[in-house]
Amino acid sequence: MSDVVALGEVMLRFDPGEGRIRTARTFQVWEGGGEYNVVRGLRRCFGLRTAVVTALADNQVGRLVEDLILQGGVDASLIRWVPDDGIGRTARNGLNFVERGYGIRGAVGVSDRANTAVSKLRKGDVDWDAVFSPGPRWFHTGGVFAGLSDTTVDVAEEAMAAARRHGVTVSYDPNHRPSLWAGRGGADAAREVDLRLARHADVVVGALGLAGPYPGAVRVTANEVPDALVEVAALLPRAEVLATTLRDVPSAGVNHWSSAAWSPRTGFVRGPQLPGLHVLDRIGSGDAFAAGLIYALLTPGGDQTGPAGRAAPAADLDTAELSRALAYGTAHGALTMTTPGDVSMASLAEVEALMAGGSAAVRR
Repeated sequence: MSDVVALGEVMLRFDPGEGRIRTARTFQVWEGGGEYNVVRGLRRCFGLRTAVVTALADNQVGRLVEDLILQGGVDASLIRWVPDDGIGRTARNGLNFVERGYGIRGAVGVSDRANTAVSKLRKGDVDWDAVFSPGPRWFHTGGVFAGLSDTTVDVAEEAMAAARRHGVTVSYDPNHRPSLWAGRGGADAAREVDLRLARHADVVVGALGLAGPYPGAVRVTANEVPDALVEVAALLPRAEVLATTLRDVPSAGVNHWSSAAWSPRTGFVRGPQLPGLHVLDRIGSGDAFAAGLIYALLTPGGDQTGPAGRAAPAADLDTAELSRALAYGTAHGALTMTTPGDVSMASLAEVEALMAGGSAAVRR
């Protein structure tokens, strides 16, 4: 039985290190994906039992992705394997080429993910009652998966509805990717999908992505964040927690990093502020924030079972608990930016040391 289940695509990430994609001769290979990164971090850093629902073409590339998932400790038994036709005419596995950026040169992602096995999922392909009957406490998905094709939004909505029927807490991250919506309605279509799905969620991570008329339409300043989250809350009356990272980017290698949240009982809560954070690789930091936030909400006071009858956020969530959740998320996201690849390499001890004001002094 898993504590947390995610629905999303898992791709191979090709990383040229300090170089450029267009001049690379070698690549480091990782696995990654917006929704998967969350459960991978919850497993490897925070020790929760996690699983991912995805689909892969059954060939050597797909089996490499599976091997990386298994190395990350995430349960791979819910992978839907699609027969391989030899050259990927009908289904293939996704690839993602990523430059980390440096100084004035920002990070770059080049996705090669059209017609992937997971994008072909349709409503009814997954037995969600079988997924949720064993009793997971949390389900997570997001706008990356929902934006893969015209059918994946229905799959996400079906999964979220089933999770709620089984009493499972649901989280959603809009996580807008313009490349997924090019030629398919753009930001307006993405906005429609995000609102449709976020209304099923108890917790919305990346909630500022829903501010304004469409993703990216407005840049919310630090002083405007409280009002922006209240604006989003009016659109999502079911939501118990709206959370967001806050980032200013003086350069690719230095970010000002923080977070904030809103809930009906606490109102606006500001998270820790880490100005001048030195960044090696920012990709996956928002997913790491989500993992830390979810861990803290599932383990109030550090108890992994939680109070009786409370598997996750409820109407009595108080300011101290929400502040603690922001602290775990912010610290975990910050540490994830200090290592390469999409996925977290941080330990729980490192996260809690940073939360307590730990320094970067050598430990030996």
